[in-house]
Amino acid sequence: MLAAERRNQILEKLQSEKRVVVSELSQQYGVSEETIRRDLEKLEKEGLAVKSYGGAVINESMNIELPFNVRKNQNVVGKQRMAEIAASMIQEGDHIFLDASTTAVFVARALKTKERLTVITNSMEILLELSNVSGWNIISTGGVMKEGYLAFYGSRTDEAIRSYYVDKIIFSCKTLNARLGMMESQELFASTKKTMMDSGRMNILLADCTKFDQTSFSVVGSLRDVNVVITDKRPDDRWLRLFRSLDVDCRYPELQA
Repeated sequence: MLAAERRNQILEKLQSEKRVVVSELSQQYGVSEETIRRDLEKLEKEGLAVKSYGGAVINESMNIELPFNVRKNQNVVGKQRMAEIAASMIQEGDHIFLDASTTAVFVARALKTKERLTVITNSMEILLELSNVSGWNIISTGGVMKEGYLAFYGSRTDEAIRSYYVDKIIFSCKTLNARLGMMESQELFASTKKTMMDSGRMNILLADCTKFDQTSFSVVGSLRDVNVVITDKRPDDRWLRLFRSLDVDCRYPELQA
């Protein structure tokens, strides 16, 4: 196993259990305790973990963005359910933007039964996911590849997005706040999503229940800018009242039964 793969697995364990023990990890992976300590030191330098006596605990900061390969394995069932709802809103022949979120990858998979779609994305993962689909028009925004994110960002990316106008934009966000709106951990991510939202007829936000009532560093936009919010569980009544007041259509799996 490569060191990077082992660190990602350790990070997944931290996400689920909140703490890890050096001696246990050493036995699990068949490497020395010193090797595990170096892994934890690297995770700490990246801001993903905090070393403690004999192990480490997860860094709970909401502004830390986990690696793509870790995030895509989180809440898989919820993402699949949201993706199915989003796919049901896409008509054959539609032109759509898909952002570089892990949730959008699940949407891309759910769309494969559709025909004649045009998909524009800054996600390398989605480009690979759709590489074997025939009869579609798949367009990459290009730009600068962001290390660890399998995605393109930057001024060239935003310029490419502005050259199109689509039927639907499907995107996610880091956190969702009733007062501040949609938020991201980095200004770079927020900028690209803002550009997407200004480049189409309908904005469809996918946000699972863990993102509600949280804050991050950079504001993407107001909830007034969203037409549809898709989530994995019924939001509480306070959020449903807010969505109704803003004329935002909120959809979740129970409504699809």
